[in-house]
Amino acid sequence: MRLSSALRTVALLEAAKGALVLLLGFGLLSLIHHDVQRVAERLIAHAHLNPAARYPRIFIDVTNQITDARLLLIAAGAGVYSLVRFIEGYGLWYARRWAEWFAALSGGIYVPFELFELYERATWLSLGALMLNSTIVVFMLYSLFHADGRKSADAV
Repeated sequence: MRLSSALRTVALLEAAKGALVLLLGFGLLSLIHHDVQRVAERLIAHAHLNPAARYPRIFIDVTNQITDARLLLIAAGAGVYSLVRFIEGYGLWYARRWAEWFAALSGGIYVPFELFELYERATWLSLGALMLNSTIVVFMLYSLFHADGRKSADAV
């Protein structure tokens, strides 16, 4: 795969992460002025989970403490995160060096946490996340240091 095709693949991945988190943020906004705990209980019942089991119980207990102000704050955070991912995706799509640096740094920040998670409790999901993130970081570093003939200018 050519370098530009790989960059565009990562750009689409970042934009997809941004879109998913943006949708979740809008979902949280739709819960304002609603009984969030009741929604959580219905969700657990719909998934046929035992509400007395450990994780469903934690989920219900957390939703009991959520206020409209907290929902707004979390939704705003989701909006900011999405905006950052969309900007990064844009920069990677157009092969901007600043976006490659940003992708390498932002991906590298997660690696120690993913390693710790894998150490604490090895699952296929945690292993997959670590492998995908590490691959992206290594690819971004490769792209930055082996940019064959690309312009160094970052004009937008």
